[in-house]
Amino acid sequence: MPIERTEFSSGLRVVTERMPGVRSVSLGFWVLAGSRDERRNISGSSHFLEHLLFKGTDRRSAQEIAENFDAVGGDVNAFTAREYTCFYARVLDGDLEMAVDHLADMVQHSVIRSADLDAERQVILEEINMHEDSPEDVVHDLYTQTLWPEHPLGRPILGTIGTIGAASRASVRRFYARHYVPGNLVIAAAGNLNHDDLVRMVRARMEAGRRLGPRATSVWNQRAPGRAPKPSGKHLVKRRKTEQAHICLGTNGLARNHPDRFAFLVVNTALGGGMSSRLFQEVRERRGLAYTVYSYHAQYTEAGLFSAYAGTTPSRAPEVVSLLRRELEAVRDGGLAEEEFERARSHVKGSLVLSLEDPGGRMSRLGKSEIAHGEILSVDQALQRIDHVTLDDAHRVAQQVLSQPMTLTVLGPLGASAFREVMP
Repeated sequence: MPIERTEFSSGLRVVTERMPGVRSVSLGFWVLAGSRDERRNISGSSHFLEHLLFKGTDRRSAQEIAENFDAVGGDVNAFTAREYTCFYARVLDGDLEMAVDHLADMVQHSVIRSADLDAERQVILEEINMHEDSPEDVVHDLYTQTLWPEHPLGRPILGTIGTIGAASRASVRRFYARHYVPGNLVIAAAGNLNHDDLVRMVRARMEAGRRLGPRATSVWNQRAPGRAPKPSGKHLVKRRKTEQAHICLGTNGLARNHPDRFAFLVVNTALGGGMSSRLFQEVRERRGLAYTVYSYHAQYTEAGLFSAYAGTTPSRAPEVVSLLRRELEAVRDGGLAEEEFERARSHVKGSLVLSLEDPGGRMSRLGKSEIAHGEILSVDQALQRIDHVTLDDAHRVAQQVLSQPMTLTVLGPLGASAFREVMP
């Protein structure tokens, strides 16, 4: 079905995709504000605010918000990323107006009481502690911080114990007032809905809002790209008593709107995106050195992040690092075979289509595309761009990305000396 889009004079945008074969709607309020928008001393503010918007508004208490969604069998939640925050709900199609009313109220009219801030501060500190208890998660934060030590994209999304402990109601409210403005907001929905009906619901609830009204002066619409951070090429080996050594090895990837992003998507899939990928076959299947091994590519406004990850027995960690380096260098030097390339390209196409089988997947794709790219490709358009990627394109972009300085991060019961021979 066609994707429909409406933009208000205030900069607020509504994008929808109708799926008449379902009886539900997934709705997301996407805000162009994430951890990269925070100064170092207020790190974690966007995530803190995500929590606080569920604590009540002028019209509803936190308990009423929860009870109202439970009463219709719906779900409501949120997440914070480096470049945006999303508040989302899934409800039956007949309950869409209720969901719009609640999310619009939360985004505009949250009261952010001091008592709620203090209570939620402890919740977030516990979340940080829980995160610290998961070394397979911590190593990715360490990797990003080591790759981009001086750039906001390198900071942890949750903030730190120090910044969360020092956060004040005034600082959180300033962040709220500055970033939750019309041009920073996209409302995306997919499911059994009518676009014009949703626009009517939004107009009734958002255009008269205190912060998101037509008199607002900030119409941002797109994040202006800054200077891309350079890959540091630094290494970090952090000692911790763990059963496994957790390894990240990688460098800068491609920015969100880079013309070669589809080509590198295929390259990354061939390297570590599935059970037939090079890393899975070499590290796990042939040598049995890891249960989990993969690669990933995260894209941001002015830069991307590429990493290969593996968790292994500490004594075998240097060998695994050597294998990761070998496979990355082989693909960098044109070693990707045509059969691998074709299999990876087909995998990318199949994964894309399968990810859009439900309204939640389609809503996420709409929201991310509109708020981050400023361009929404139909499924057929995306598949066409993937089909246009050639093996020569893959070789060229692999050489471009994988020739950059490599950063290694290891978390486990080892010292840096263990890796001197494999990462000089």
